[in-house]
Amino acid sequence: MNNRRRLTGTVKSNKMTKTVIVEVMRTYQHPLYHKVVRSAKSYKAHDELACNVGDQVVIVESAPISATVRWVVEKIVKVEMRQEGVESTAEAIEEVEELIEAAEVAEELEAVLEEVEAELEEEEEA
Repeated sequence: MNNRRRLTGTVKSNKMTKTVIVEVMRTYQHPLYHKVVRSAKSYKAHDELACNVGDQVVIVESAPISATVRWVVEKIVKVEMRQEGVESTAEAIEEVEELIEAAEVAEELEAVLEEVEAELEEEEEA
């Protein structure tokens, strides 16, 4: 392994071609007030792995790739599961509930259809 710095962060944006913006959170104790301070910094990283927004990635230092890009995505640690067109978790929950209701209705319709088919078979036999 080499001595390059490695940081773990979350992908904030992937709108550029082969470049993502990774937000790295860090916590430290303030030297004078001893309070825990949280700070975030964003890095532009070259992306050959096709990361999506929300993925947790490890970025590693590299030689300058462009005027602003000095990091490369090394690996994806955790993939964020997102649905297309869903903005919030409340909307996602509503969508899942609708799918469950649709599945229940479909099961009820299948049961009624089986009953009707059974009645038709009985009428044909009689």
